[in-house]
Amino acid sequence: MTDWTSLNFVVVDVEGNGQQPPDLVELAAVPVVGGVIGEPLSWLVKPDAPIKHFALRIHGLTNEDVADCPSFETVTGDVLAALDADALVAHNAHVDLGVLSRKLPDWESPEVFDTLKLARRLVPGLDSYRLGNLVEAYSLAEGLPDDLRPHRATYDALVAARLFVLLGAKAASLEELRGQPPEKGDEHALF
Repeated sequence: MTDWTSLNFVVVDVEGNGQQPPDLVELAAVPVVGGVIGEPLSWLVKPDAPIKHFALRIHGLTNEDVADCPSFETVTGDVLAALDADALVAHNAHVDLGVLSRKLPDWESPEVFDTLKLARRLVPGLDSYRLGNLVEAYSLAEGLPDDLRPHRATYDALVAARLFVLLGAKAASLEELRGQPPEKGDEHALF
């Protein structure tokens, strides 16, 4: 069995402009190295198209908030450096991956761990697996700075990182985190 902490992870969250497909307005990346959550990095960027009203209602970012922000192309190098990890983690990862893949067409995503799918598998029986419900169920926002709030990239990435560490500890091994059956003789690895 391989210890799940043997990989370096980066937990990401994106906030979009409400277009279909969504364009990036905010991105946060939180490293998890050796099972320890690092300092978040975040970027506000001016999207190619204006922020729609319903997206504003979710994350609270206005077109005025991002009017003087750089374009994504300006921060691409920093973003790629932040995404340089063995594995990527996100809650409902296909959304974040879709945005990142569109913005970084030459980027190859590493292995992906989706905390939504992991939580459903590793902590069955909850009423909801929405990130906000999991934050409440496991007190994942406890001790975060007061200026962070739900549906902003840094907050969501930090609580997803805390959720991932909790799920990683529950899984005990990298193989179980990946959903792989234990090798012969390691049946006790699953609980």
